[in-house]
Amino acid sequence: MKRQKRTTIYDIAQKLNLAASSVSRALSDSNKINAETKALILKTAAEMNYQQNSMASNLRKGNNPTIGIVVPRINQYFFSNVIAGLEEITSEKGYNLVICQSNELHAREVEGVNALVNQNVSCIVISIAAEKGSPDHLQQVLDRNIQLIQFDRVVAGLETFKVLNDNKQAAYEAVTHLIEQGYRRIALLEGPQELHIFRERKEGYIAALEDHGFPILSELMYANAWTKELGAAATARLLDMPNPPDAIFASTSDFAALGVLEAAGNKGIRIPETLGICGYSNEPFTEITSPSITTVDQFSVEMGRKIGNLYFQEIENFGAEDKIKTVNVRPKLIVRNSTRRKLQ
Repeated sequence: MKRQKRTTIYDIAQKLNLAASSVSRALSDSNKINAETKALILKTAAEMNYQQNSMASNLRKGNNPTIGIVVPRINQYFFSNVIAGLEEITSEKGYNLVICQSNELHAREVEGVNALVNQNVSCIVISIAAEKGSPDHLQQVLDRNIQLIQFDRVVAGLETFKVLNDNKQAAYEAVTHLIEQGYRRIALLEGPQELHIFRERKEGYIAALEDHGFPILSELMYANAWTKELGAAATARLLDMPNPPDAIFASTSDFAALGVLEAAGNKGIRIPETLGICGYSNEPFTEITSPSITTVDQFSVEMGRKIGNLYFQEIENFGAEDKIKTVNVRPKLIVRNSTRRKLQ
């Protein structure tokens, strides 16, 4: 079936032999058109099933009740939950939410931000991509007087509102837990150090070892192991060492921890007796693996809600001048069977 063309103000104007500007005034309830003509236009618009393009109208008025969000990956539990939490708040306030995905690529991030700027959104929420690049596109958002909220992965030098986890403390608590369970050679799977969240998790790992009198060994730190495949490959190499680790903290993601579990299983290593495993992010699958995986819950839905409330309570109502601030959401260590080991 052929799709019917959407009725425009020009179609109504042509039918009534009126100027499009007259139709526009009537539809916007202007008092600059007489009541009889207005009534005729409204009646004709209803007969022609005219529906106003609210986005175009808002753009003309300089008011677009839309917030845009740019995330590295939509299908990751953390980011999808942040989106869900933010959408709860935007929906309550009658705002639309437009979602863009960078796929961890800087160029895609720039494209997404530019698309949102061109839509004249009221606010852009972003967690930056892993691929390194200039933050000029974010500065341009600020220069256009569009509000900008960064979360999780941020450009520290930009003066914006930020919603963050305490990554260093979470990593510190995870490694301390492993030490308390009797593990002595704890390896770290770390993410790209260009991103501050992974630097902070590494700092927490090092601080916990130092505070408990353990040496800091570069041989036990494996860079950029943040997918299941990379986690498995890193684990295979670590376990082939003459003196392998007895615990692995996959600070990058639970997907990396899943790779650790898989690689250890392939070598017949018992979890948690011989090897302890801790991940990060509390992906749903961590509860149902065998054994279940100890991880860090980032309270991602709550983070999304805090982002929304930050905009509506702090920025929209009162203005951002002299009120730039950072909101922290404290993560929580979730202890499961992959690290529960009886002390010898």
